Amino acid sequence: MTSPTNNLATEPAPTATRLSALLPRNEAFARDHGPVPLAPPTAQLIVLTCLDHRVDPAVVLGLRLGDAPVIRNAGGRVTADVVNDLAYVAFLARRVFQLPGPLFEVAVIHHTQCGTGFLADDAFRREAADTTGVPEDVLSATEVADPHVTVRTDVERLLASALLPSGVSVSGHVYDVETGRVTTTIGARDAGGDHPAAA
Repeated sequence: MTSPTNNLATEPAPTATRLSALLPRNEAFARDHGPVPLAPPTAQLIVLTCLDHRVDPAVVLGLRLGDAPVIRNAGGRVTADVVNDLAYVAFLARRVFQLPGPLFEVAVIHHTQCGTGFLADDAFRREAADTTGVPEDVLSATEVADPHVTVRTDVERLLASALLPSGVSVSGHVYDVETGRVTTTIGARDAGGDHPAAA
């Protein structure tokens, strides 16, 4: 009978992946890495933004490990899954970390030249739905043709959610991929009421 150790020894080495070229960077990172303990984010911030590779909050905002969780999806839109994640993190902050006051701010960041803007075209959206199998209404909900408009919609969507407790605030911002600058469209407001959030 062959032992598990022998089976492992005869398995072929994994083939290279696209990530392989980046592993030396990880090795350089790991050499000076100090583990970050599980704790509330030091910036008291959660960033919601687009998965576009030109919009990396760690680079754009200079985030470091432990500063802020980042949620990314197509367009950086507020979806049911996003709200559920935020509700759980708020629960975690109160239950595990015993935070008594304000919990965190959700910074919704949309950006110019978003690839989801193509979905504003009816024919393009229908073709995308037919090809991918994703329903048109789902695709339409990710559209960011004018980030100054959609970021307001998503801030209001979060503020209206019954799942987000008081202590969670929401703000809206737009990142310009041409200039590299982030501008604030909507200042922080508490999800527990339509008023400015406490600093």
